[in-house]
Amino acid sequence: MNWLPILKKCSQKIRKDILPFYNTPNASITFGRGAGGDQMKKIDLIAEKALIEVLEENKASCTLISEETGTKEIGSHPHEYYLTTDPIDGTTNATRGIPFIATSLAISKTPNLQTIQAAVVTDLLHNITYTAQKGKGAHKNNKKIHPSTTTTLEEAVVGVDLATYKVKHTSNQITRVLEKTRHPRHLGANALELCYVADGTTDAFIDIRGKLRVTDMAAAHLIVKEAGAVMLTPQGGEINVPLTPTQKVSFIAAANTTLYETIKKLLA
Repeated sequence: MNWLPILKKCSQKIRKDILPFYNTPNASITFGRGAGGDQMKKIDLIAEKALIEVLEENKASCTLISEETGTKEIGSHPHEYYLTTDPIDGTTNATRGIPFIATSLAISKTPNLQTIQAAVVTDLLHNITYTAQKGKGAHKNNKKIHPSTTTTLEEAVVGVDLATYKVKHTSNQITRVLEKTRHPRHLGANALELCYVADGTTDAFIDIRGKLRVTDMAAAHLIVKEAGAVMLTPQGGEINVPLTPTQKVSFIAAANTTLYETIKKLLA
């Protein structure tokens, strides 16, 4: 089954349905906690509903692994494929009117990050879509992308997730990186920030909190690697984790091995 066109349709339907709610009071209406542990907002549920509608219209069979409603079987052969998604990455941005939100969609044959074979991340406000297929490179609006050639932190633009969870455990490590970095950033939608590493907009992105769910980064993981950038654990290993709504990850994504090794040493 050719999943990439279906994933693109899903992202466009999500975009169409959530834009009327972006930065409105209705977007923030809460419906309890999702499978990933965060409060579910109305705008999250609208996005997931749009996704499921497209899957059903296209008679697509898969097991949905979603940050919102958890695991859901769709179609007549749900165990042939697994669709890992964060329907809206950057929900807080969406409810506050901060223009940096995305949808993340990744398809695999087994529920493991390393088996993802196609991925889509769409910047929902600017209608920019990043795609990747295993072994076929990564693209931004159908144009092939590559990471930057920056190799020093002094010249790099580096994204760092600075959310306060476990800040006492990571502040010393992060400080060592920030002292060497002239241009730190955090924009609030990790899937999209990783795609910025893939296309050379930024040079690295770091999240060592052990808080980020795999649903947020599953699609971007393939896009980063297919673009030719590096994305590994802070210890230097492959990120080999199961795809579940509660699985957490830590990583360093960097434009190249030289930059990755510099960051890794500072964090050690």
